[in-house]
Parts: sequence; C-alpha cells; structure tokens
Amino acid sequence: MIERIFEYYPEEESLKADGFDDAVIGIDENTFRLIYSCKKCLEILIKDGMDEEDAEEYFEYNVKSAWVGEKTPIWCVDYMI
Repeated sequence: MIERIFEYYPEEESLKADGFDDAVIGIDENTFRLIYSCKKCLEILIKDGMDEEDAEEYFEYNVKSAWVGEKTPIWCVDYMI
C-alpha cells in the first residue's frame, strides 16, 4: 500500500512510522498524512516478539502518542472492534 501511495503522490511529503509500512491503510488527501491501522501495528509488534500487553503499552506510549509535527501520521483505532 505505501509504495502505491508514494507512486500516486510523488510530489507530496509524508512521514512514515519506522517498521510499520505494512500497517499503512491509506492517506488523508487533504493533509497527505499517512493513515495506519493500530491493529496491524500491534500485530507487527507481536510478530516481532512482544507479548500482547507489552505491544499495546509500547505502541500507545512510544508510537501512537508521538507528535512529530504537522505531518504526524493518523492512527485508525481499529483494535477495539
């Protein structure tokens, strides 16, 4: 998905969350901020060796809550469903 986004919008600048390319589910066409699936991000952390509780804690405090400027990614909260 992320490759197609960058191909479709080659002139736009977006910030990526390192290690979570497979969790990208889209882009906000108004701000060109990448949209990530929180559920997919957690699955990536668990696949990389974290247990579910540690993955949730790490993701919430170190990834999702990080503000890196106006191009900060958008987090789709889809893991509560």
